[in-house]
Amino acid sequence: MFRDNSGRGRALQSVRMRSLVLIGHGSHLNGESAVAVYRYAELIRQRGLFDEVIEGYWKEEPSLRQVLKTTASTDVTVIPMFISEGYFTETVIPREMGLGHQGPVPPEGVARVIGGRTVRYTLPYGVHPSMTDVILERAREVLPDASPEDTALIVLGHGTTRNENSNKIVYQNADRIRESGQFAEVQALFLDEDPKVGTWPETVRSPRVVVVPFFASEGWHTLETIPEDMGLTGTVTDFPENPHGHQQVFYAKPVGTHAAVADVILHLAEEASGAGGPGGDTERGHEAAWQAFLKGARSGLRVGEVLVTPELGVFELRNALDEGRPGGELTTLVTPEGVRDQVRFTDGGEHRPVHTLRNLPRGWRAVLSEADLRRAMHYVYPAVIEETYAHDCHALRPTPWATTARRQTGIYAKVQKATPAQVEHVAQDVCTGCLRTRLWAGHKLTQSFLNGVPGGIPCAEACTFVVAEVREEVSGKRGGGGHSHSH
Repeated sequence: MFRDNSGRGRALQSVRMRSLVLIGHGSHLNGESAVAVYRYAELIRQRGLFDEVIEGYWKEEPSLRQVLKTTASTDVTVIPMFISEGYFTETVIPREMGLGHQGPVPPEGVARVIGGRTVRYTLPYGVHPSMTDVILERAREVLPDASPEDTALIVLGHGTTRNENSNKIVYQNADRIRESGQFAEVQALFLDEDPKVGTWPETVRSPRVVVVPFFASEGWHTLETIPEDMGLTGTVTDFPENPHGHQQVFYAKPVGTHAAVADVILHLAEEASGAGGPGGDTERGHEAAWQAFLKGARSGLRVGEVLVTPELGVFELRNALDEGRPGGELTTLVTPEGVRDQVRFTDGGEHRPVHTLRNLPRGWRAVLSEADLRRAMHYVYPAVIEETYAHDCHALRPTPWATTARRQTGIYAKVQKATPAQVEHVAQDVCTGCLRTRLWAGHKLTQSFLNGVPGGIPCAEACTFVVAEVREEVSGKRGGGGHSHSH
């Protein structure tokens, strides 16, 4: 693994400015889905090799459509936090980020200039050859005495019928480990394509079986689907009457949550097309947006449901509904990450994939420096500062629903069939609970929070939450309340 940071640190050290963007899938349903990406961002941030590390998501915020606006530098490296090449890395991410590229990504990545930023897009981290070592480390964690005499290894991939590249990396890793002779047998099995994971009792003969999920994060599949399909009851499960006799299955954690992945990410960033250049400049529009926000914050400002109050050289953030409550009654947070973790769930513990929905939790206050206030506000309302400032400068272009619908592929292509009445029905259900004004539906926003109207936040384009709900509406699967999303 790439643990020597001395030379690499000098190579990547910013002469000017560099932004690193980690792209995760995220989820409308499961708050755990984004945690691995946050963790790697923190590990890389601590090393100080980039001026900033930003997270972006397909199904959370900042979205793929917004994330470039949230970067402070004109030099941006984007790494897909995916385990294999496939539909998301080759179709969805390049399309949504406006990279002007579709299909397999070359080994050196793709470089484009987008809105004044030089953007480099790399292969997903999971295809890196050193991921084989991570699989073996995960196997040893769950069964330290695994041996070629009596232990089988199952490398378990997702698989998909939508992209033939998706399973390639799983087979490559299984082949490498098989050739190393460390296990009696090595099988590649999949959730969504043959050979399916449910066939393991027939195909695996060894009395001890280690299963390593080749997945990017802990989530619905690793916590529910895989154990269900395999009949697992925990980390170790006994199967006394399998076709090949008594077998014990040892279920490892997914490879994508291993700390060594941070080294793989940095290596990919270093190898990205043109990454050795001098770095970028401060992105002027981004900086102007934050200066406008800070000017308001220094005299006290309300943004949506959040109250920003200056206090003796620092700033306090709290839910506006907690205005006037003594600090002793509130949980005090002192880091941007603490704020991030606090606002990701409602008071009732529900995941908040859309942060401008009016369900910000109460009962906390954050005391932050000016630099930390910027990052904390980015976590509370991702891309809101940048988009609102652009709107106030007449530089935010709305994307009509029809354009968003036409861009959708895969399981979301059916939203193209939605009638205006169906889209409006979803919007009445979902968007009325949101602080944003639907510019994409022709609504007008005359005043923003930068002009003293707390709820003045523009929505330039229907979010993925709305797209998912419209898909459910067209499919006839949608109940009331807007919470019947598919995975």
